[in-house]
Amino acid sequence: MVDIMADLDTLSFESGLGGDLRDVQFLRARANGLAICGCAHAAFLCKLSQSLRENVKRPASEEEEEEGDRNALRVGILGMGRIGKQLLTSLLETVGIQPAQINISTRRPESSAECRQRGVQCYLDNGRLAAWADVLFLCCLPSQLAAVSADLRAHLPKQCLVYSFVTAVPPKRLANLLGHSFILIPQYDFVTGETTDMWQSQHGIARALKDPVLMEASCPLEMSGGLSLDKKWVCGVLYSLLNICTSASMGSRDTLALINDLFQLKAPQCEKFTTQSYISSAHASSLSPDEPFPWINLIDVHVMETPLSLFMSRSQNMPASISMAYKSLATTHTIQWHKAKCLSASV
Repeated sequence: MVDIMADLDTLSFESGLGGDLRDVQFLRARANGLAICGCAHAAFLCKLSQSLRENVKRPASEEEEEEGDRNALRVGILGMGRIGKQLLTSLLETVGIQPAQINISTRRPESSAECRQRGVQCYLDNGRLAAWADVLFLCCLPSQLAAVSADLRAHLPKQCLVYSFVTAVPPKRLANLLGHSFILIPQYDFVTGETTDMWQSQHGIARALKDPVLMEASCPLEMSGGLSLDKKWVCGVLYSLLNICTSASMGSRDTLALINDLFQLKAPQCEKFTTQSYISSAHASSLSPDEPFPWINLIDVHVMETPLSLFMSRSQNMPASISMAYKSLATTHTIQWHKAKCLSASV
């Protein structure tokens, strides 16, 4: 159904504001910007993880063999408030994650029917969700985090990546609450002097993530529109990919080849990730090509300089390659989404 009033400015919320009230519009724009960027970055992480897992050879559990989802990324969303709902839409409509790959734990009974309509399993059992998921998104309120952490603490496998949208709680504190160190928390900041007008759109999160202008502005290493993202987030994502391969006992040589392929780093003259990009030279010199990388504690990645953060700061080409991967993935799924819409319309 087409919204015939979508472009009529006189019917918008802002048209009723006058005088000094217009000065507070930027607060809503910032909130929209944080939601769009947060969902886009989470979706990018899931797409990278899914693409990597498709090429990682690992033994399948009995449950995976029965379900036939040996390489499918399992995504858990804890909480179905505003950000949880937007994240679900982002994963289903822009990244290509299938409904069967997502489970949700929520206290909102009204969410269960909506999730079932979309083919997503929904229940109230935080421990069950943690034990099942490969990536677990925390979308609860800060006031709920202590109770939620108590539910999760005994059920989190070492290889489950906890991605927290509760950014007010620092990584070390969350690690102590969960008894878990495989944690990634995006840290956003506001850039003074930059306009936030581009985030004013009210057309929904899925549509926003298909907007080339907004995707350009949300690019993790090149953000604009009054927002910025701590560059250690990119290092956390790259180390999480390394841990996926380590958990599958993949040798360092094959791990690097997969990650370099993931970012299209194939040309002979192209700068590539090496063993020294991820770990210290002393440790790299003793690591054989068939030996897995050590498991990386992501809390250390959040709070200190790492070989990878130093490598990224010195590299002239790698940040551009990662940005290109982010933008190309967004463009690819926009094209796929339009094709799917056209196909369904023709049936």
